This record gives sequence, structure tokens and C-alpha cells, in this order.
Amino acid sequence: MTVAVPGFEGFDEVDVEVDGVRIHARTAGEGPPVLLLHGYPQTSAMWHLVAPGLAETHTVVAADLRGYGRSDRPASTPDHASYGKRAMAADQAGLMRALGHERYAVVGHDRGARVTHRLLLDHPEAVTRAAVIDIAPTRHVLGHVDLLLARVYDHWFFLAQETDLPEVLIGGAAEHWLRTKLDQWSGPGAVFDEAAVREYVACFDTDGIRGSTEDYRAGATIDLVDDEADFAAGRRIGCPLLVLWGDAGFVGLAYEPLAVWQEYAERPELVTGRPVPGGHFLPEEAPAETLDALRDFLGS
Repeated sequence: MTVAVPGFEGFDEVDVEVDGVRIHARTAGEGPPVLLLHGYPQTSAMWHLVAPGLAETHTVVAADLRGYGRSDRPASTPDHASYGKRAMAADQAGLMRALGHERYAVVGHDRGARVTHRLLLDHPEAVTRAAVIDIAPTRHVLGHVDLLLARVYDHWFFLAQETDLPEVLIGGAAEHWLRTKLDQWSGPGAVFDEAAVREYVACFDTDGIRGSTEDYRAGATIDLVDDEADFAAGRRIGCPLLVLWGDAGFVGLAYEPLAVWQEYAERPELVTGRPVPGGHFLPEEAPAETLDALRDFLGS
């Protein structure tokens, strides 16, 4: 599953075991640590146009979530907790501790942004500031289902099915599914680096399909239970939060992203953000604009 992706020259590849689960990451740079978390159906390779720039002023850790990339794919459980965001967040908190980073910033895209949200709730002492890219909170999304969502986020409901039908059908044309989703969710004229896409495809094997599908099953079950409990208990994001979304994507069309995320913050004034040119995959569609926004937010 190893593919040479331009942009990661000089990055070290590390594997860290966290409570019996091996988490793979790419790391480079010096300065304040920042954890980068990818989305579906990708790997940490999605940061190849952004991570090198951040590594000029920060210690960058670009990690593969459990079930994705070169990280372990734990066994599924009936309640899907083995792929819940609580477990995924614990993986990443353990990874950063093992690498010597007790306090750090987090930047998450898509599913990685949902893990970021859970990190902020479960490990607030560790996270100094965070950025979420092109999502609304899971609780908000599933609480506001309409025809537009069903048409654009159809994969949420397909992948959440309790049978193995998603794995069987996707497995019959895995590369076609993956490349179609990249095309479907990106903005007009988007071009993806073929080496990065080859890594996504190489890691989207039978077990990778199962792991990533379990991620969505967890999103519609145990994650929602956890999110509802925290919201009812008044647990909110306590650190500064940057919200970025694609100006040609679904999130900005369907929601008021800043207003939504402010509902999940202790201090709404600490939630800032703006649209970025592109669709859903901003670090690859608009890397310069994404990097500039992150640099401004993270400082040095």
C-alpha cells in the first residue's frame, strides 16, 4: 500500500500502537505541533499540498484514521463503537502523546473533522485550537435531513446500512466508486494528483472498505448518541475554532456554517471562518488559499 506521494519528501513515516491499534502517520517540521486528519475516502496523503508549507513553521503530524490508509482496521462490533469518533479521537490523542506532544492544534477535513470535534469534547486539555474543513456537526446534519441532503449525502444512508451490502457492492468496483466520489464532491475543474489518488485506491482494499463503512455506521448510531448526550449536558467547544467550507460545495449551500458551529461553542466569538474556492476537497482543490487560512489561524 506504499505509494510515493509528491510533497512528502523529507517526512518521516511512523507507526504508533495506541491501546492495541496501530496508527500510521507522516511527520516533519519544527515548532508548535499540529495534527492533520483526513476524510473519506482518502488517507493522510490528502495533505500533500498543505503539509509541507505548515511544516515550515510547525511540527506536522498527518495521521491515518483507524480503518483508513496504513492504520489498523479493528474488528467491527455490533454497536459500531470500534469505529466511533470517541475511539478514533482516543487513537489520535494517544498518537500525539506518544510523539511527545501534550498540547497541539488540530485540523480536520470531512470525517477527520468529526474526529476533531470529538477530540475537542473528550480531550479539551490537549487541544489549543482547531480547524474543521467543509462539514457541519454530525448531530446537526442528521437533525436537518431534507431532499437536498438525501441527494448529495446519499452515501451517508447507504454506508450506514447494517448489512454487508455496501461492502459487497463497493468491493465490486472499488476504484470506480472512489474516483466517482472525488469527482462528485469536488468543484468544477478540480484536478487531483494521480499519485495521491493511487494511494487512496491502494488503501481502499476489502478491509479498508469495511473500516470506512463502519465509520459511517458509527456516525448514524453511537456517534449520534454520544453527540446528543454531550449537547444535552452542555458540553461545548472551548478553544478557538476555524471553520472553512467550499464556495461551490454543499455545506455552504445547505447551512450557515459559522452560525451552526457557534451553537457548539462555549464562546461563539471564538468561532471564525470563511468560504474557500472549490468544492469539498479544499486542501487539494485550493491548497494555497487553505494554507493561507491555516497559517493565519495557527500562527507560529
